[in-house]
Amino acid sequence: MSTTRPLRVAIVGAGPAGIYAADILSKSGLEVSIDLFERLPAPFGLVRYGVAPDHPRIKQIIVALHKILDRGDIRLLSNVDYGTDIGLADLRRFYDAVIFSTGAIRDAELPIPGIDLPGSYGAADFVSWYDGHPDVPRTWPLEAQHVAVIGAGNVALDVARILSKHPQDLLPTEIPDNVHQGLLANPVTDVHVFARRGPAQVKFSPLELRELGHVPDVDVIVYPEDFDFDEGSMAAIHSSNQTKQVVKTLTDWTLKEPEDLTASRRIHLHFLHRPVEVLGEDRVTGLRTERTVLTGDGSVAGTGQLHDWPVEAVYRAVGYFGSPLADLPFDDVAGVVPNREGRVVQPDGEHLPGVYTTGWIKRGPVGLIGHTKSDATETIKHLVSDVAGLERATEPDPSAVTAFLAERGVGHVEWAGWMLLDAYEQSLGTPHGRERIKVVPREDMLSVIRGER
Repeated sequence: MSTTRPLRVAIVGAGPAGIYAADILSKSGLEVSIDLFERLPAPFGLVRYGVAPDHPRIKQIIVALHKILDRGDIRLLSNVDYGTDIGLADLRRFYDAVIFSTGAIRDAELPIPGIDLPGSYGAADFVSWYDGHPDVPRTWPLEAQHVAVIGAGNVALDVARILSKHPQDLLPTEIPDNVHQGLLANPVTDVHVFARRGPAQVKFSPLELRELGHVPDVDVIVYPEDFDFDEGSMAAIHSSNQTKQVVKTLTDWTLKEPEDLTASRRIHLHFLHRPVEVLGEDRVTGLRTERTVLTGDGSVAGTGQLHDWPVEAVYRAVGYFGSPLADLPFDDVAGVVPNREGRVVQPDGEHLPGVYTTGWIKRGPVGLIGHTKSDATETIKHLVSDVAGLERATEPDPSAVTAFLAERGVGHVEWAGWMLLDAYEQSLGTPHGRERIKVVPREDMLSVIRGER
């Protein structure tokens, strides 16, 4: 490939996966010009819109991502919706290669009877509400005293904690005002979290689990009869320090005396319970679970022993799921763009030339931030090795794509626009001793960016 101009690369999705891919590519030794596209007016993806507001340590990831984009060598083009404002054929006119890092924002399905009843919700939708995502309604129906959360990962814990935590204890965070007002009316007293496997198989992180035990005026209750450890469990405990810490925390909680449980709200953690049906006719009135038993290798089998739990709402936190992207192949079962180590693969098995993927849309919604970096490294390695054979963009000048967006009437937002919004949100928070108060509606975000506020 000629070196008369920089390699032009578009990255679609400005969450951690996209920003890390841009950073790694910028340090690859190639002369490169990178544009980072984002559907929302604000960057940072699930770190801004998928992490509970009372997790400031995780929010610190934004500081690292901010530093990368603040360098100025990666151009941010936010408020541009791939598939609506710009398509793959358009991107190939302006770029030599395109990387998709659009993540996974939908709830995975849980195919049990009654799951679609009113009062049954996906955790991803609830997270989007309490994180102030601009594309979801401003209100949430918080009417249940007794709630079931289905899932054994950190999102299930986040949902349980936000539902049970007293709203005033969320005020020091960046919780949006409409969310705080909504939570003030929340009548919840008991949140039940159900995991179909045992304590050694849950996917809670030790830190997240320990934090659950420090929520003011919320007791965490576990049940000794839910504790069982087979050979697979013991192997997991001995081979993973993380599993060992989780099991120790849970086991310590079994030692609590009833007189120690005095809080006005409770989170109940139930293990070896498989949800089989959401009960109710016109709306949720309960959840039916089946007792399971460990089978020796850490998996479980049903016992036929059923238990009905009277709850008025059910949240499923059984994982995120990717969304199809225009003009790209999609695996409807795994919820990912088919790929080999980041090279997008067509139905005939051939690599789609010049098109790559990274992050959750590449590998599914698993792993932490560290995995996202190594995942991006793998994809960039293949892109770099493919450079000589890439079909050259016909309109590589960086001004060509912004002119194209302007002709389409797309008001794209660059880094300086985000900085205005960032400063504005912080200014809203300062009088209240808070780091920021999020601006939620998209039009309000854009009016701040345009300098109208």
